[in-house]
Amino acid sequence: MTHETVSATIQPAMRSRRDFLKLSGMAALGMGGMMFLAGCGPAPQGGDESGSAAGAATSAQLGDGKTLRVGMEAAYAPYNWQVSEESEYTIPIENVSGAYADGYDVQVAKIIAEGLGMEPVAVKLEFGSLIDALNSGQIDIVCAGMSVTPERADAAAFSDSYVDDDIVMICKNDSAYAGATTFDDLAGASILGQAATMYDDVIEQIEDANHMTPAETQPMVVENLRNGTCDVITYSMLSAPKLLEVYPELVVLDMEDAFEDSLMPDNAAVATENEAALDQINEIIDGIDDEQRQDMWSACMDRQPA
Repeated sequence: MTHETVSATIQPAMRSRRDFLKLSGMAALGMGGMMFLAGCGPAPQGGDESGSAAGAATSAQLGDGKTLRVGMEAAYAPYNWQVSEESEYTIPIENVSGAYADGYDVQVAKIIAEGLGMEPVAVKLEFGSLIDALNSGQIDIVCAGMSVTPERADAAAFSDSYVDDDIVMICKNDSAYAGATTFDDLAGASILGQAATMYDDVIEQIEDANHMTPAETQPMVVENLRNGTCDVITYSMLSAPKLLEVYPELVVLDMEDAFEDSLMPDNAAVATENEAALDQINEIIDGIDDEQRQDMWSACMDRQPA
């Protein structure tokens, strides 16, 4: 993913984005490998049969049914970021006075909230605490550049993906590697990715390449390519069209070989007891067609902070 700032610190109750961006199975559903600490979910609404029936009757409702509290970092552009001015693209950040959230996740959260007849607000949290916050009732839904993994599926209920990114490779159009179509064609190429992300990890799949020490941010990755420090970079498939628009001297390699387990979907999550709401959420997500998804992504690329 195009991640401008990635924490590399691992703490007992929270791990860095590197762990969340590790490869996972589950039908190639992408990012993950993080074992969340089991959070204590909300207490049952009564222990008798009538209480259980009442709980079942309202299980499709998220939160109070009026305000949709959306958990995110608000620091992971173009998926989500914080701004100080309100606009047609933003939602208020409930726990940061005078702040607003923008980004691709925010646009999808607004569509989901509208479909549910609710008003969205962001709740800014560390990425590693989002599932626990969901299970404790602090937030109603996660829209945060998160992918479902087997471990996460044990702790929360996940929607269908609302965008699917992948990894491509980019070089200069006059590079000796511009015509590469296989990993063998990249033998000897100096390839650069972003530190603490899957963009760096997948380079190991190209056996004879020079796997360079990763750069800290995506802009640094691109600058290294433009100034000739490296031959090829790994990059977001969704973000590549905008990059080539800005830098027409760059090209995406038309590869026959593909990285394994590199698909990166973006899934919403709700607490397990709210799983009944997923049918409606998935119906809303299904209504966002591919063209609208790409248009929203490109617009977020234009608006994201430098």
